[in-house]
Amino acid sequence: MELSLKKRVFIGAVCTLSSAFSYAQVQAVDETKPVETAAVEKISVVGAATNLSITAEEIEQYQANDLADIFRYSPSISVGGSVGVAQKIYIRGLEDAYLNVTVDGAQQTSTLFHHIGRVTIDPDLLQQIDVQAGAGEATSGPGAIGGSIRFKTKDADDLLAEGEQFGGRVKASYFSNDGTRYSGSLYGKLSDTWGVLGYYSTVDRDNMEDGDGNEIYGTAADQDMLFLKASGDIAENHYLSLSVEQRDEEGEFSARPNWVVLEGAALYPSEAERDTYVANYRFAHSDMVYLEATAYQTDSSFQGGRFNWLAEIDTYGFDIRNTSETANHKFVYGVDYRSDEVESGPAAGAVENAEESSVTGIYAQGYSDITPELLLSYGVRYDDYDFQQRILLEEYYGTPVTDSEASLDDSELSFNIGVAYQLTEAWTLGLGYAEAARGKEIGDGFTIDGYLYDGSDIPVVADDLVPETVQNIEASIEYSANNLNAKLSVYNSTLDDVIFEGFEGNSVFNNIGSVESSGIEFDLAYRVDSFDFFFGFSTADTELDPRDGLYSVDYSSIDLNGYEFVGLGNSRGDTIVVGVDYAVNADISVGTSIRQVRSIDIDTLHQAVDLGWTDSLYSLNKPSYTLVDLYGEWQATSNILVNLAVSNLFDEQYIDHSSVGDYSEVFGTVIGPHEAGRDIRLSVTYDF
Repeated sequence: MELSLKKRVFIGAVCTLSSAFSYAQVQAVDETKPVETAAVEKISVVGAATNLSITAEEIEQYQANDLADIFRYSPSISVGGSVGVAQKIYIRGLEDAYLNVTVDGAQQTSTLFHHIGRVTIDPDLLQQIDVQAGAGEATSGPGAIGGSIRFKTKDADDLLAEGEQFGGRVKASYFSNDGTRYSGSLYGKLSDTWGVLGYYSTVDRDNMEDGDGNEIYGTAADQDMLFLKASGDIAENHYLSLSVEQRDEEGEFSARPNWVVLEGAALYPSEAERDTYVANYRFAHSDMVYLEATAYQTDSSFQGGRFNWLAEIDTYGFDIRNTSETANHKFVYGVDYRSDEVESGPAAGAVENAEESSVTGIYAQGYSDITPELLLSYGVRYDDYDFQQRILLEEYYGTPVTDSEASLDDSELSFNIGVAYQLTEAWTLGLGYAEAARGKEIGDGFTIDGYLYDGSDIPVVADDLVPETVQNIEASIEYSANNLNAKLSVYNSTLDDVIFEGFEGNSVFNNIGSVESSGIEFDLAYRVDSFDFFFGFSTADTELDPRDGLYSVDYSSIDLNGYEFVGLGNSRGDTIVVGVDYAVNADISVGTSIRQVRSIDIDTLHQAVDLGWTDSLYSLNKPSYTLVDLYGEWQATSNILVNLAVSNLFDEQYIDHSSVGDYSEVFGTVIGPHEAGRDIRLSVTYDF
């Protein structure tokens, strides 16, 4: 049975670690390998750590416009921030800073400004998205404490019809709330094995309106995206892909784009840019030699705010790995490296602040068929982190915090092991344990000046600062038969020695305690005739167990929230997603989905009490909300595709639980932005 991957949220997952191998009841083929070298008939384990996959067809179907739209059908993934430039991704309550996010293998890292997001992507450009929730395989990359998200972009072969040598696509989209998108693609074959894709899109958005019809100030923006990709076989069994992506977003945003903008508040011209260059190489020599190499560079910047500040991050790195297969075993092993450098200062002046960090990883992951029913996954990863502060223009600010630049060098070893046991053809049990680690990395580009030169004698990092480590345990049971897929997972992740800024301690950055994330996820998909039904449920409890002496009062646990713990995590109510798709005929399909997030109450402002900003803890209420979406697709002719989607059909007025909450009773301006109200989206695509 082939169900839409959106509805099989559990597709490859037996558990966080055993999700690294999906039991194949039919031959599972790695599509990146030539058939003659894949040898997959020898092994029923596939090394693709995936809890959720989203395809290009699904993104097209419901007219995804931003990150929130991309992930709206997964109850375990949420996006807060409302404004595109401010959107942040959360998996099981942890912010995307704890995820390993890649675009075609290029890691998207670090924070330009903690009031904006760190992941930007054009949905129309995506061929597939794979998500692994929670720490898992050694191959997930460095710092994958909360999991990983892998974005894969389209290439010429994805767009060319069989037998075509050249083609193009133009698309016009209208959003009633409130904007337009125009895009165009040209793609073709330069030879039998080599293709080129060029893509350009432009988005013009006015301020949106919320569910009550009120204007959401500071949400207007202009976005431009250019993408070029050349890919194909350069020789027998040798594949190469080269791509360039340039993204630019301009608008007038508030000083804190992830907070509400009150009427009459100041807005500041701002611009976010990202340039990414990626090279992917593959050599399929034999079962024992299947070499993959990725090299990348990303330059990103954000300029704006009340002081017209400029922060820039330069990232480059590589990943080289080989896969070897025998009759019942598969091994993936390699080395990866990443370097990050952040610089900041007045946009019209010289660079004043800088930090740099790097991480080198060596890893190995194995998969074995112990018996036809028992599958084993096991791996190890070694990461070496290096952090270095660079003091610039010391005379401008006066005496720096320390007499010399702060530095830190840490290394950690992480292990994982998981088993999956097939009770019957329909029932599979899974159990996994995984570790991951992350050392001190470069800081927030907009605020590093605040702790480099604050006039105190507290160092940026102390000698006793240790890397963050996580231990993730997950168990699951899965049923798949008779057009029905269902999976129940229970997990617990403990993140020890959390590194955080802003608390009293031996340095500006301290290990503040442990974060425990535990929860239950349930997903179900059922197909009957032309109907696909899906249901998903997620409950997650993400709490900080503060170290002794962190606060003046001993708290046993503190629910994370996006105001006090920006960059770390946020608490969210239980989430349910339910819906149905219906294929009217070969050319027309329609569907609807309902997403409900239940209300929660959490105690907050613990540090504000310690600092004397307020007299008592604040009980933050996050009200429940229910969203209804409709979508339809019509293949009008062989060349014309029409998509219609209605997002937030009933104009629900709400603040997403993954945004900053409403603290207006204590701090009048600290309120998360409301999300957009009803949005009717119409697009027409013409292929030639």
